[in-house]
Amino acid sequence: MSAASTITPKQFKDAKKAVISSSIGAALEWFDIIVYATFATVIAKNFFPDSDPVFALILTFATFAISYLIRPLGGLVLGSYADRKGRKSALSLTLLLMMVGTLIMAVAPTYAQVGMWGGVIILLSRLIQGFSAGGEFGTATAFLIETAPHKKAFYSSWQVASQGASMLLASAFGFALTEGLSEEALNSWGWRVPFFVGLLIGPVGLYIRARLSETEDFIHSEKESSPVKTLIVNHYGRLLAGSAVIGVATISVYMILYMPTFAVTNLEIPATAAYLGGVVAGIVTLVGVPFVGHLADRVGPAKVMTYAAIGALLLAWPLFQLLVTNPTVPTLVMVIGILGVIMAFYFGPLPALLSSMFPAAIRGTGLAVTYNVGVTLLGGIAPLVLTWLLSVTGSLSAPGLYYMAIAVISLVGLYFVRTRYGRP
Repeated sequence: MSAASTITPKQFKDAKKAVISSSIGAALEWFDIIVYATFATVIAKNFFPDSDPVFALILTFATFAISYLIRPLGGLVLGSYADRKGRKSALSLTLLLMMVGTLIMAVAPTYAQVGMWGGVIILLSRLIQGFSAGGEFGTATAFLIETAPHKKAFYSSWQVASQGASMLLASAFGFALTEGLSEEALNSWGWRVPFFVGLLIGPVGLYIRARLSETEDFIHSEKESSPVKTLIVNHYGRLLAGSAVIGVATISVYMILYMPTFAVTNLEIPATAAYLGGVVAGIVTLVGVPFVGHLADRVGPAKVMTYAAIGALLLAWPLFQLLVTNPTVPTLVMVIGILGVIMAFYFGPLPALLSSMFPAAIRGTGLAVTYNVGVTLLGGIAPLVLTWLLSVTGSLSAPGLYYMAIAVISLVGLYFVRTRYGRP
């Protein structure tokens, strides 16, 4: 008898609700992040206008990066909360915090209105959003994995697919607003529109999450008085290996997000071309990731991710060389589309792989801290590092080399996961 034939209708219903509730949180988190990166040049003009254009962009991405420095703290606090008080309570808390951060960003006064305090306010917005996002992935992934009756990689992959939807919508907003508004309108109020639209997702997500049932794994697991201490003392090897594994997933996302800035600043290609590429990458992720999840359930998440990481290592240099030597709209869209394929094959199985590394008693903490350490060190600071590298070296090949270095780190992490840390 197959596993699917023994699953009850209630289990299927609960699994579907888990997918929807988790996807909404991930969608809001990533929509907010992607919109910020998409309109980085506009935000730089509004909040850091007295600086040199390159320095203003560095300040904008520095604010972006600082929000990532607080993510591991959010993972520690909110992941531990999920392991002590329950996945359901933590899911509602993270979504509420996300909404607060997004609202502050949407209404933040600019430099022209309040001077330097405008930059301080958007920094506050990023810190709240980063703290919240620090707990979202771990809690939502733990909830998905523990609710899924079978096909763990498939069900958990929908959290990644929702990020593709966010990338698609954010890039579509970037294209539509850039094409449809005058530069003055875009700079004055147009960039705020996506943040207000993103807020509409929040109340729906809160309503759905309030109606969830707690997972059986959490209910029956032996609770740890200090999940953080248990993770660091007893599972530090899994934490380090898992953080390294995050690399290709997170650098692929942020490389795609950095493309509008890279295209405008360094290649003199219209930003609309990069937005079109983001739409393509978003569609690839949204449609392709669930199929990748099915594949991972059959052959194993680590195997799929290893081949994807090798592909990233081999393709990074030629892709960016092609773009630098042939800076055209079709080339840019194609490069972003290929990055989207790599991201789909690597990121799709990632939640299932990480979940298999930690026992239920510390799964929320383990997932949250591992994911956010990896994202912060290998992805969140990437736009800042790339902007700095390009300004210092003047080499347009820097993004490709950076991508290759992260791929190597991920392959090392995957080796240790496959040989030492594959089971809790």
